[in-house]
Amino acid sequence: MTTRSAGTGPSPGGPDPSDPNPGDPSTPDPGTTEHGGGELPERTAEERTAVVLRLCVVAAAVVLLAVRPDSARVGVPAVAVLIAAAAVYALVLAAAATWRGRLPVRPAVVTGVDGALAVVACGFTGGVESPMVAALPLVVIAIALRGGSGVGRVAAVVFGAGFTVAGLLGTDPAVPAADRVLTGVWWTGFLFGTAVLVGVLVRLLERQLVDIATTRARAEGEHERYLSERALRDRIVSQSRARLDGARVVLHEFRTPVASLTALSSDLVQERLTGDAARTASRLLADHAAHLQDMLDGLADLAVDDGSPLGRNRPRRVPLADLAAGVLDAAGIPAERRRPVVEPADGAVHGDPQRLRRLLTNLAENAARHSGDEPVELVVSYDGAVLVAEVRDRGPGLPAGQEGVVTAKGVALGERRGTAGLGLWIAEALVSAMDGELRLLAREGGGLVARLTLPLPPG
Repeated sequence: MTTRSAGTGPSPGGPDPSDPNPGDPSTPDPGTTEHGGGELPERTAEERTAVVLRLCVVAAAVVLLAVRPDSARVGVPAVAVLIAAAAVYALVLAAAATWRGRLPVRPAVVTGVDGALAVVACGFTGGVESPMVAALPLVVIAIALRGGSGVGRVAAVVFGAGFTVAGLLGTDPAVPAADRVLTGVWWTGFLFGTAVLVGVLVRLLERQLVDIATTRARAEGEHERYLSERALRDRIVSQSRARLDGARVVLHEFRTPVASLTALSSDLVQERLTGDAARTASRLLADHAAHLQDMLDGLADLAVDDGSPLGRNRPRRVPLADLAAGVLDAAGIPAERRRPVVEPADGAVHGDPQRLRRLLTNLAENAARHSGDEPVELVVSYDGAVLVAEVRDRGPGLPAGQEGVVTAKGVALGERRGTAGLGLWIAEALVSAMDGELRLLAREGGGLVARLTLPLPPG
């Protein structure tokens, strides 16, 4: 028979179907935990409680014999021997439960022995008049809890019949036999009802445990759905913000080429430019148109899954001299303020020209805006693996500790509106997307140096 507690175990009336080997007493109890290098059953506390009750019953028998020695119908010596045997039995079980952490035999056997001893004690101490009959309900309750309501009912009938026999044999002969049998039948019914009640209570407790487990599972499911919905909402918000940032980036990037296109178109229409100046203006118009096309491509890229405001990477061969000239043209820096240096002069890299131009143009625009009439230096060097570009100005520079702050989105040092504060943030985002590094350094003699370092393959 499989041991179980009131809230867990087999269905009432049968063994636990989850017991891997219900007939093998050597099979480890599945409800064990490690403690101090050994294994203690989870029911150790319950077994110790049973041991205490067993000792209390033995103590009650001793008190009964001391107070009412006439209750020993078979003689005081015989009852004393029985009590001594029961005491030794109880102490052995107490020692096993305390020191070994488990009983030496299966709990079902121990409970059966308890019932047999209680029936014999009733026969030795007055039969149907013995107060030791009060121990039988405790035994039936323990059996019903361990083996189920069905086993408890059978035990109730068996012990009730045993008590009836003990009453017939151990009761004072002056008591009519019919009264003895009636008392035995009454106690049998009482024990049977006790087993039935225990089964009902166990089933109610099991239903409550099932309801609690179901409620907990539903709560956990609701919590998981809440977390999933929150994660989905966060992704939607993040994608919306990325698309908004992309639109702001494109708006920021459109401003310079559109202003230059407007001025050059006006000069060409009014024929204020002739000869080389007109050819240069036409080339700039073509460059700006290509730049705007790249911006439109980047705007279309906002539909990609990651929603990056920087668009896709489209690498191709980029001559460094053309890159430097295009950057200074796009930044609107007049010829007298330009100081371009390209090393080597005929060098080229393999990268995204639109991203490179956007990045350096933002740095050059920032330098020109804060330098007044001072020149802006653009130094581009390439050693075959790493592109280093420095934009140097003679502006007011940055206060100490502000180098990282001005690259944050929305931070601007000037008074521009609309897209103010996006230039250096765009540059920082582009550098990060290209696995490069952007540093803002104080320039000797006053001003700022924006140093860009990018790992790029040769063109």
